[in-house]
Amino acid sequence: MTTLFDPLALGPITLANRAVMAPLTRNRAPGAIPTAAMATYYTQRADPKDGAGLIITEATAISHQGQGYSDVPGIWSQAQVQAWKPVTASVHAAGGKIFMQLWHVGRVSHVDLQPGGQAPVAPSAITANTKTVLITDGVAHFVATSEPRALRLDELPGLLVDYRTAARNAMAAGFDGVEVHAANGYLIDQFLRSGSNHRTDAYGGSIENRARLLVEVMQAICTEIGGAHVALRLSPVTPANDAADPHPQPLFDYVVQQLAPLGLAYVHVIEGSTGAERDYQQGDTPFDYAALRQCYRSAGGQAAWMVNNAYDLTLAKQALASGADLVAFGKPFIANPDLTRRLREGAPLNPADRKTFYGGGAQGYTDYPALGD
Repeated sequence: MTTLFDPLALGPITLANRAVMAPLTRNRAPGAIPTAAMATYYTQRADPKDGAGLIITEATAISHQGQGYSDVPGIWSQAQVQAWKPVTASVHAAGGKIFMQLWHVGRVSHVDLQPGGQAPVAPSAITANTKTVLITDGVAHFVATSEPRALRLDELPGLLVDYRTAARNAMAAGFDGVEVHAANGYLIDQFLRSGSNHRTDAYGGSIENRARLLVEVMQAICTEIGGAHVALRLSPVTPANDAADPHPQPLFDYVVQQLAPLGLAYVHVIEGSTGAERDYQQGDTPFDYAALRQCYRSAGGQAAWMVNNAYDLTLAKQALASGADLVAFGKPFIANPDLTRRLREGAPLNPADRKTFYGGGAQGYTDYPALGD
């Protein structure tokens, strides 16, 4: 029987184990530039025996317009490419593998974070009932998002260019691949869901139209860097960032069917809402994740299937036995750089200090001990 500690071939790379470090926003990149501390943080979790088989970076903005939180990194400029190179080099020197998560927040932003103080963009001019993070004098403050403006039809090709450029930049920076963030109520998810997409053009209305931007983004990136280096994150029933759709099953079944031919590295599915109690429905609508995976497989999809949300070792064993290939862990990897070793040996886990999750320095970032420290 497959275990969490067995290797897995993922396109052109081989993962030492099936425990994945999920993307975790930490707000420690002032000016959207990666730092030496970030290289230390990821490298601590890159050991192929004790750490993550695959690291997925914190969400990384594809453009200045795509930013929605203070001090998150970007990948749109050559300065950012050069600053990421020591991160990937250090992770690889430790024996690890690392994908970058590509991010456009859409309406989940604030005018203070946008170029020229402009309004954030969205599929429709509907303000998200959620908050974002602004950091002032090193202190994180949660503030309401700003009212967005609807993207014009003639702006959408530029988004595809931004995604392609970001993917190309990520590979130039030394990453093993990219994961497109299409989850948790950010821009692509906003297009997918009828609650945030009230468009009447070719990108709104029917499921096919609402999924059009995602499909075009994925096709563009696969053309740019090859499908074996490309992955996707979805969250079918999350309410995060005011995401809502009354019929998630047919929506996401259609999405995975359209993506099956692209030869992706993996599909990353959040079962419920990240960081919240495991939930297999949206409102009163149940969601069948096994059916979603079968839908993808029936359409010819061969990518590895990654599950995520509040997994422990027992649940991971069950998921792998039921057909999953990879299991993502979030908060446990924040506090336990050697999480895989601890799970393998049944060792206790360090508790995470929530006060240090967003912003700050080494405390709660690079100072968590490994076993034997």
